Amino acid sequence: MSCIHISAPSFSAISVSAKATLNSSPSRSNFKPRIYCSVGGTVAEPKAINATEPLLLDAVRGKEVERPPVWLMRQAGRYMKSYQIICEKYPSFRERSENVDLVVEISLQPWKVFRPDGVILFSDILTPLSGMNIPFDIIKGKGPVIFDPMQTAADVEKVREFNPEESVPYVGEALNILRKEVHGEAAVLGFVGAPFTLASYVVEGGSSKNFTKIKKLAFSQPKVLHALLQKFATSMAKYIRYQADNGAQVVQIFDSWATELSPVDFEEFSLPYLKQIVDSVKQTHPDLPLILYASGSGGLLERLPATGVDVVSLDWTVDMADGRRRLGPDVAVQGNVDPGVLFGSKEFITNRINDTVRKAGRGKHILNLGHGIKVGTPEENVAHFFEVAKGLRY
Repeated sequence: MSCIHISAPSFSAISVSAKATLNSSPSRSNFKPRIYCSVGGTVAEPKAINATEPLLLDAVRGKEVERPPVWLMRQAGRYMKSYQIICEKYPSFRERSENVDLVVEISLQPWKVFRPDGVILFSDILTPLSGMNIPFDIIKGKGPVIFDPMQTAADVEKVREFNPEESVPYVGEALNILRKEVHGEAAVLGFVGAPFTLASYVVEGGSSKNFTKIKKLAFSQPKVLHALLQKFATSMAKYIRYQADNGAQVVQIFDSWATELSPVDFEEFSLPYLKQIVDSVKQTHPDLPLILYASGSGGLLERLPATGVDVVSLDWTVDMADGRRRLGPDVAVQGNVDPGVLFGSKEFITNRINDTVRKAGRGKHILNLGHGIKVGTPEENVAHFFEVAKGLRY
């Protein structure tokens, strides 16, 4: 792919006038955001109101910003040719994600090309498992494999509380390096898995379609599952604090499988542990923004602010305007362009970005996808996404 530079989107591609008034979200009826496109030159980067803070942090905290910050889940990954080259040399995912130099190099690949407003650590939500006495691997073509799936109270008893300083020192080292590399021009993000999602992997033995094993445990031996969830909650709170102490300015919590639960079961097996993590972290790191992402969460949206997180990341199956209304004004939102849109034309991508930003309204919005970038996504389309996003103006 030819070298990418961030320049102003052409009027033909953006399909709006140089000053196109966007309709505000229903909850922000007095707001009329606009997009400004410079003619024949590069898009001028907005100057942060607070020069000491990245744009993403200002937006999350409700400060005045000139545009929504943008980063993409899985922005470092298999769609990038530079990442594919590293995979050829280092075929093991765990080697790539547990070697400081490789973690830093991969995390910075999209930063060097696209200059997103967030640089997320290259890692995996299962990374802590080995340090908790849960042997696992991530196998190409198969995904995560838990070698001794949890079935009994005795199995849960063997799980150790996670000590990140001892088990994953490379995570702290990588985050410290990333902070230095981006020079405050972007926020550095860490992430963890949520207790129910981690429990689902270790009970099912890996990924699952029906989640019959975890639900059997939940509904026939709930005390056993609660014991496992408590160990994960305590450990993930500690892991978030560790990441924050080593350079993470924002941490995202992934509860990928909680949406497999009915609302009443979510309130028993996921929500209390998410809230416990947030409450614990906020006691020591009250200013650390926490993002919650749970794919397929449309049926649970009203319950998510009760976790206490600062940002709820919406998937693409929820209309952004509806999501804003259902979540209420106190929580920021992230998302939520369908990752499949990146396979469309540049004009189509532009229109979907504009639609999402219009519906999100002004402020407390992080532009992102509704899920991670798909394998095979054209890299030039990702470049266009960032180009248009960074040219937006409220």
